[in-house]
Amino acid sequence: MSAVVERAATALPLLNVAQPERVFAWREGRPISVARFLADVDAVAAMLPPASFAVNLCEDRYPFLVGFCAVASRGQTNLLPPSRAPAAIDEVLAGHSGSYALGDAHREGLSMHYVHLRLDDDTPRTDIAVPDIDGEQIVAVGFTSGSTGQPKANPKTWSAVRASSAHNTHILATALGLGGDEIAHIVATVPPQHMYGLELSILLPLLGPFAVHGGRPFFPADVAAALAEVPAPRMLVTTPIHLQALLRDPVKLPPLAAITSATAPLCAELAAEAETRYGAPIIELFGSTETCVIAHRRTAHEGAWRLYPGIALRPQPDGTLVDAPYFSQPVVLQDVVELLPDHAFHLRGRNADLVEIAGKRASLSDLTHRVLALPGVIDAVVLQLEEEDSAGVRRIAALVVAPNRSESELMDGLRRSIDPVFLPRRLRCVEALPRNETGKLARAVVLAALKV
Repeated sequence: MSAVVERAATALPLLNVAQPERVFAWREGRPISVARFLADVDAVAAMLPPASFAVNLCEDRYPFLVGFCAVASRGQTNLLPPSRAPAAIDEVLAGHSGSYALGDAHREGLSMHYVHLRLDDDTPRTDIAVPDIDGEQIVAVGFTSGSTGQPKANPKTWSAVRASSAHNTHILATALGLGGDEIAHIVATVPPQHMYGLELSILLPLLGPFAVHGGRPFFPADVAAALAEVPAPRMLVTTPIHLQALLRDPVKLPPLAAITSATAPLCAELAAEAETRYGAPIIELFGSTETCVIAHRRTAHEGAWRLYPGIALRPQPDGTLVDAPYFSQPVVLQDVVELLPDHAFHLRGRNADLVEIAGKRASLSDLTHRVLALPGVIDAVVLQLEEEDSAGVRRIAALVVAPNRSESELMDGLRRSIDPVFLPRRLRCVEALPRNETGKLARAVVLAALKV
């Protein structure tokens, strides 16, 4: 079904594949059928309070899936905070009065009504029909990470996420070589509250030939263990920071059919190293909380991004205008692109990434790469400060992870590769960068770390 047709539809099914005995998810090493999943959704939906919004705090991916679908089937909207930290939750609640929360763990100190999801192991009924969801219902509100400022809310209708997910399904099913009734099994290191995690580990099982592992493994040994709990073909949904940690560890992973990466740029060298070690293609996905995934590439073999069908890009003075048949209105991204033939493009940086000092221009990402190129540097971030100095200039600062290097040694190295006007006026060595669970760095957190 085309995206345009889906936007016009009034009711669309919650689940595309409804064979009762088909494996839908894996939890604690055991398969969960479609029938069991529908029974769990039905039971949880019956216990939800009347409200418009629910903050989904589930850590285990299967209860998250059940809660997400139960909320949607009640005509309510899932709020997906950028983290489960109390401050982030309170900020989301402040903009959505009358909300309640649901989660899979006991929580103290929450200011709103809380539903503790307890899923039993009773034999499910098999006569539960797949619920229909109004196509224009807002099923989720995702929030930007705050890497360039305050998190912003982005509502998603059911018809829009279905249309977007159809593109993901086609690209990944093709990469995996799926045919007939074959399904692939997903293990994801990213949280389901993040838009990438939602698209790849929640919507794919609902709308495509995929089953998902309920856990969210973090350490390499945990990733290997989770992959061993599901059958082939296996797909790992991860990020560059997690992929780098896997490659540094000697742990052996079960055979993989494909790996996806998003949330931060993946360099070609890292992609090639991972493809060689794991014998699987790495599909890098390009998108945002505002747009969902809109393009893909096999980074080890190509530099250009290939747009999904129907997506249109138009360069603007402040970034790039993105449109799709399932968008309610075009979206402006800060990314600067160079359009290429055959519905492709090169990414040339972000509008907010460019800085100008004393008539000279530089890219914060290029400055960060120069810091990372110094011997002994493991991780780093460079940004422009908010406040102006006595000359009215907003100077550059850096946080660096370099266990065996001093700050003065690092500055000496930078003087040989960076124009003096772009040298960090404040460079601080730390044990680890304050990255969130998807590897991103919130600007406010980085600024706070620089002031410590």
